[in-house]
Amino acid sequence: MSNVVLELTETTFDEEIGTSPVPVIVEFWAAWCPPCKVIAPILDSIAVDFSDRLRVFKVNSDERPELAARYEVMSVPTILVFSEGELLQRSIGARSRARLLEELGEVVNLRS
Repeated sequence: MSNVVLELTETTFDEEIGTSPVPVIVEFWAAWCPPCKVIAPILDSIAVDFSDRLRVFKVNSDERPELAARYEVMSVPTILVFSEGELLQRSIGARSRARLLEELGEVVNLRS
């Protein structure tokens, strides 16, 4: 896991999501999930490239089943986008960087 994309726990989830001044992307993932391994470097690069406009976090759904259940995560990777604590978007499955940015652009201002 990178230093850019931090892991959330039940303790830190609500605080990070609710108090972030910018939109938050949360990826629910699992160590055994090949698509999760594919999307991890994409999320890392997005976290770096757009660090002034959004924050990226991860939740290991095997280690945090309560959070996965709370957000009805049935498969991984699942990516949730929050703004001001509100869930705005949900996507399931790995995506290319271009497609992920296109989807994020629908709910998050990624223009500089």
